[in-house]
Formats: sequence, structure tokens, C-alpha cells
Amino acid sequence: MAKKKNIKQADLISYYMDYVLTHSQQPKSVYVFAKDNNFEEQQFYQFFSSFDVLEQSIFKIFFDNTITVLEKSNDYASFDARDKLLSFYFTFFEILTANRSYVTYALGEHKTSLKTLRTLAPLKQRFTNFIELLNIKTIDLKQEQLTKLQQRSLKESAWLQLLLTMKFWLDDSSPSFEKTDVFIEKSVRASFDLIDTTPLKSLIDFGKFIYKEKIHSN
Repeated sequence: MAKKKNIKQADLISYYMDYVLTHSQQPKSVYVFAKDNNFEEQQFYQFFSSFDVLEQSIFKIFFDNTITVLEKSNDYASFDARDKLLSFYFTFFEILTANRSYVTYALGEHKTSLKTLRTLAPLKQRFTNFIELLNIKTIDLKQEQLTKLQQRSLKESAWLQLLLTMKFWLDDSSPSFEKTDVFIEKSVRASFDLIDTTPLKSLIDFGKFIYKEKIHSN
């Protein structure tokens, strides 16, 4: 009998992603999953309590890998909040694209209701913390309670924007997902212009782009 492998968290994720892409469903049990990949079942529970928890960790890891890439850039630290967010988007969606088959499996049937998808809960926590650390400048409301509400609304709207972009990307059939790049550029610019209370030009430009895409897709 072959000696059981000593596995790492990354191994489990790799085995899992390969399994669901091959079988279009989760493994029947942790026992069978461990047996098929030649490791002790208890090793799985050192990292995850269930397959659902493992799935949630994958999108969190996509986020963490994005931040790791950004922080290796000498220029990133000097960027303003808007350019940091744009850099995040482009890098994050590069990572999603590299794993598109899995992301489509995990999100495809839920793409109309991503906001309530538990799989994305850890990603939301990571992303909204990232938004808070950007220190995006907003109108000074001179009142602590209103400022807290404003910051909460900012994080929620940023999260919704990311979900909308993910849905657009899932539906995007353009070469190299170039329309998603345009969507990112225009939506981030429009959202920052809205915060700066000078939204008109960018919002109209973004609105025209969305209208054009809807017309062509219908």
C-alpha cells in the first residue's frame, strides 16, 4: 500500500478544484476525497471543517494573492486611492481569468444573486477592509455618527460594484475579456467622481457604455 501523503492547504484546494471541474459537483465525502488523493482524512480537518468552508477560502485566497502581487510593485504604494483600486481590479480579474473554469463553476448558476452567496463572505470581509484602508476622501459631514454611516455605505457600495463587475465578467464574451477592462475603468472613474460630487461626465459615459452593451446583448 502506498504511503499516505503529508499535504498542505494548497494541495487540498488544488485537489478540490480539479475534482469539481472534472465531476461538476463536490466529492461525496471527505473520506472518499482523502482516499482518492492518498492522504489521511484527519489532515483535511486540520485546515477545513467542510467542503463549503474550503470553497469560501478559495475566493479569499484569490484576494490575498492579488494584494501580494500589488505590494511587490514599487509604484503601488505611491498611487492615490483611485489608482490603487483600479490596480486591485485589474490584478484580481487577471487571477479570476486564470481560474475562470473554477469561478464559472462556483458562481455561474448564482450570478444573478451573488450578493447573498455565502461562498463570497470571506472575500467581502477582506475587500471591505481593503476599501477602508484606502482612506477614500469623502465629504466631511462634521458628525461622528453620520461619518460612520457614510463609511459603511461606501464599503457596501464598493462591494456591490465588485459583484456587478464579477457578473459582467462572467457574461463577457469579448476577446481577452476586454469589455470587462472597459467596464472596470469607467465604473471606478464614475464612482470616484460621484464621491467627489463631480459625476456628470463619467456617469454619462459609463451609462452610455452599459446601454450600448444591453442593446447588443438583447
